Amino acid sequence: MYDLVIKNGHLITPSASFPADLAIDGEQIAALGMHLNGDAVLDASGCYVLSGGVDCHVHLQLQLPVVHGQLSMTSKPPNPTAMPDPSSASPPVLTSTDSFTTGTMAAACGGTTTVIDFTDPQPGQGLMASLQARQEEARDQVAVDYGLHMTIPTWHGCRAESLGEIPATVAAGCATFKLYQAYNRMELDDVALLRVMRAVSAAGGGVVLHSETGPLLDLLRADAVASGAIAPIWHERTRPARLEATAVHRAAEIAALAACPLHLFHLGSAASLAEVVAARKRGVDISAETCPHYLLLTADEHLAGADGHLFICAPPLRSSADQAALWLALADGSLEIISTDHCPWTRQEKMQPVFVYVPGGVPSIEARLALVHQFGVNERELALTDWVRTCCTAPARRMGLPWKGALLPGYDADIVIFDPQREKTVGTKTLHEAADWTPYEGMQLRGWPRTVLLRGEVIVRDEEYVGRPGQGRFVRRSLPPGASREVPRNTKLGV
Repeated sequence: MYDLVIKNGHLITPSASFPADLAIDGEQIAALGMHLNGDAVLDASGCYVLSGGVDCHVHLQLQLPVVHGQLSMTSKPPNPTAMPDPSSASPPVLTSTDSFTTGTMAAACGGTTTVIDFTDPQPGQGLMASLQARQEEARDQVAVDYGLHMTIPTWHGCRAESLGEIPATVAAGCATFKLYQAYNRMELDDVALLRVMRAVSAAGGGVVLHSETGPLLDLLRADAVASGAIAPIWHERTRPARLEATAVHRAAEIAALAACPLHLFHLGSAASLAEVVAARKRGVDISAETCPHYLLLTADEHLAGADGHLFICAPPLRSSADQAALWLALADGSLEIISTDHCPWTRQEKMQPVFVYVPGGVPSIEARLALVHQFGVNERELALTDWVRTCCTAPARRMGLPWKGALLPGYDADIVIFDPQREKTVGTKTLHEAADWTPYEGMQLRGWPRTVLLRGEVIVRDEEYVGRPGQGRFVRRSLPPGASREVPRNTKLGV
């Protein structure tokens, strides 16, 4: 007799879908099979049963410094590679709209049971001190399990003592390091990229990368503003897709030199995707993700509209042709992961007169599973198994999340009972996110999570959050060998 049995559901794994019961003992999946019995029963008749979603790219309580009334990431400092003076006065900051509490509650309601956020070392702060401080921020706040990526800002990427902390950071369960090829305070040139990637590889970690050609973008943006081109559509026109693709190409070659696992964040263009596919064929240990906004929104329709400032994100929205390439890549497995890059700001915060001053990012953390189900499974030829692979299993495997992302005995009982017939109109009144807008306003969905379990405990019942902030835990991550991070698509994984 098991503690809990989910009966009469249709289980979805990355390789198969089949009717079965699922049994839970304590916090773990105990068995899959027919006619299982438990002390408690959840009836999943007419529903899919899948592993809890894993969102490996979110920004909760993100703070951006504001200098002279503008975000400091929009203007070059005098010496971007120098270590800032920690004794200087701290500038005011703009904090993203969702806290650890509101953001992870929204994630839970949308069927995501694990997120990976970031820790960003401040001037004068070491990597381990930053990691511990960020864990303290999240403690007693998170409603789902979480991990952290370690950001390597410009000044840390150029300092041997910072790189010397990388092995201890990996040992502490922070196995991935966020690098940038763009943005003030964050940008690393090719030499710094190679130096950091070598250190990360030697420590057994991996790199997650924001890949754009920063210095050229700075010039293009400055030229546009000087000519009076300040409308939101110029955000996309000053960030050409081919230029982004060249950055991806360089990053892949540097990762190959360093023998460092590389994951590309937020791909929205067919050109960048082609570089990832080509690098993989050359034997580079590389993966990539896209996000719902790249799959569903376009630059000409959204950035050019009256509310174009709301849709500014980086890299920018692209074209319908790029969207078609992304959907095809998700179906054939060349694009492995769908994350959200959830980075919410209020309407007022994004209402800036010049596109370069708009804080980048859109909210998406709650609707990801349902959006991909509607527009991938219901309206395109994305298989149910690929839906689960891209939203649940592949991000867990690639990011080194143990016991997450699969319906296997011994794995955490993070379970979603997803009703494919439930109808939902997306809007701020139906979502739990804190932002006062959503990029998916008015979209009609058929299919939504009905019940969600975190490690065997129901945290969402009939779409209502019934958990408690603070029950989420920090998950220590370690990257297995490359072959072990791949998600088989034609085996009985999870059956």
